[in-house]
Amino acid sequence: MGEEIRDPLTLEDVARAAGVSRATASRALTGSDTTSTPARQRVRAVAERMGYAPNPLARALAGGSGTRVVVAVAGPRPDVLEDPYMWRVLGATAAVCDGAGVGVSLQWLPLDAPASLGRLAADRSVRGVVLCNTTEPLLAAVPDVLRGRVASIGIGSAAVPSFDVDNASGAAAVVRHLHSSGRRHIAMLTGPSWLPCSWRSVEAYRSTVEAAGLPARILPGDFGFEDGRSGALEALHRWPDTDAIYAICDTVAFGAIVALRGLGVDVPDDVAVAGFDDVPAAAWAGPALTTATHPVSRIAAGAATAVLNEARVPSATWYPSELVLRESA
Repeated sequence: MGEEIRDPLTLEDVARAAGVSRATASRALTGSDTTSTPARQRVRAVAERMGYAPNPLARALAGGSGTRVVVAVAGPRPDVLEDPYMWRVLGATAAVCDGAGVGVSLQWLPLDAPASLGRLAADRSVRGVVLCNTTEPLLAAVPDVLRGRVASIGIGSAAVPSFDVDNASGAAAVVRHLHSSGRRHIAMLTGPSWLPCSWRSVEAYRSTVEAAGLPARILPGDFGFEDGRSGALEALHRWPDTDAIYAICDTVAFGAIVALRGLGVDVPDDVAVAGFDDVPAAAWAGPALTTATHPVSRIAAGAATAVLNEARVPSATWYPSELVLRESA
């Protein structure tokens, strides 16, 4: 004879066998009832004897706590999700959430549609949100129901705490090093103009070169290799006496070095090049890249922990950036 097929056990089955209501059984098994009572003990004993285990997904949805933290990344195009920086944020967030049995997902937020945050707020599976590439319109669009379970990597607000690197001090340290090593015509290849957190680096560069009595030479760009290549070529075309380039990130710096070498310009003898981030490739690039550290994993872990615990945290948490001297500058 074939094996008898039984319907899966339900919470109602446990409640009936224990002689209590469904609500009492639910409180006893989820721990929401902190009072030790005979009924609670009986429910747990019956559930163990019957082999009943609460469904964590259903429990989270019923309680409204959610089953996942969303890393929501703003940008003009969905390919912003392909940035290796975002994968480091995602990995660090997943490491924090895994211990709590909470999943992590990645989502693009179009710059022209910050109201898409409303869909996340209405999704009962969403426990909280970590915002990346945060803009002021995005902060203004955060629904009230998300407050307390949302954090930003970048700029923040009174209602949305921020976690970020102190890129202003990191940028200033790089520029001061270039100046102290004898460079007097330092150009900066900047990030996208729509990203407020990158403005801090630009202002730090500007104030540092002006304090040293040097001209400010700023070229707009983005975070890609090609932006560094084209930016370096433009810098030399516009200012032939350029003797140093500070790039908004290491990837841009790599592109600048390739462009300079293609022109027969020696790095660092003719033009020094420095970046920001200290990605692993910076140490073994040719020449090894002078840069400043960016503790992405620590930053993302801090933001994810605040979201997961719905913790009260300072409005802004800054992580230090340290100068790393190598061969390129």
